[in-house]
Amino acid sequence: MGTFEFTPLPSQFAWTFGGAGPISRLGPGTALKLWTEDAFSGRLYKNSHLPDERITDGRFNPQTGPFHVEGAEPGDTLVLHIAELTPARDWGVSTLVAHFGGLTGTGRTATLQPPLPERTWIYQLDRDAGTVRFEAAAGDFTVDLPLCPMLGTVGVAPSAGEVRSSLAAGGYGGNLDTPEMRAGATCYLGVNVEGALFSVGDGHYRQGEGESCGTAVEGAMNTTLVVDLIKGGAPAWPRIENDDFLITLASARPLEDAWRISQVQMVGWLSDRHGLDPLDAYQLLSQISRTPLANVVNTDYTVATKVPKALLPDRPVFGGMHRRMREIAARL
Repeated sequence: MGTFEFTPLPSQFAWTFGGAGPISRLGPGTALKLWTEDAFSGRLYKNSHLPDERITDGRFNPQTGPFHVEGAEPGDTLVLHIAELTPARDWGVSTLVAHFGGLTGTGRTATLQPPLPERTWIYQLDRDAGTVRFEAAAGDFTVDLPLCPMLGTVGVAPSAGEVRSSLAAGGYGGNLDTPEMRAGATCYLGVNVEGALFSVGDGHYRQGEGESCGTAVEGAMNTTLVVDLIKGGAPAWPRIENDDFLITLASARPLEDAWRISQVQMVGWLSDRHGLDPLDAYQLLSQISRTPLANVVNTDYTVATKVPKALLPDRPVFGGMHRRMREIAARL
């Protein structure tokens, strides 16, 4: 198995899914050791830095990639296993951004109230303790929170020549912002164009479900991935498998549509995996599903539907790909 290492220059960042040429061509089975920049391109590193003043080009979520996977064709399934995520800096950053977040007026949910004031919080890492420290901006309250690194953006190029901002999400993946995209997770994405053209980025040192204010503890990340390819079987929406759960993701507005899509996708997955009539799968799902919010702040909201593997017969999905990826990751 070959290993590809890559740290992009600022001029090499991708800012969209689709519309960008590949950084490199990789074969299935390649391990990648990548560096990704934070959502603000490293431009916010003091509490006094405000997004509107420091980010004047309107660009957020720089992507590392895209990468062309040899042999990937539309209808195939791209496999990305996250082997390791390690903060690349000793600090992370979170902010309030004008007209962005779950509890303020936005362009889509317009109100007469002015936007919340912009504010920035710098979180210091303690690597030995495995924590990040929240320090209140108004007062002397502090609390240490466990590190839980994840990738906010994982996606492939959309179909039909579509180009989507790295702030958006859809069936191709993109800015999903789900804490489920962490080390030990295997992500399955439907391939839409030759080579798949996948990118990753938007590292979070931790994030609560829903990402309430619109930003997590954003940080540059050292990421180790293993890429593989399954011929055919492309899922319509991103799927994740880890040691404990099968997970379907969907992004839409209103929020209930994202929930519905993720539920329908899981009904289909259960039907295929266990030979169930769709209505039987629907009934079973009603009793065993968990539905955490990924985010309720982005261009489209993202919902995860999770099913505990321990409650079901042990029938590997995608030919046991997740187990094989875990074995490969353990040897890296």
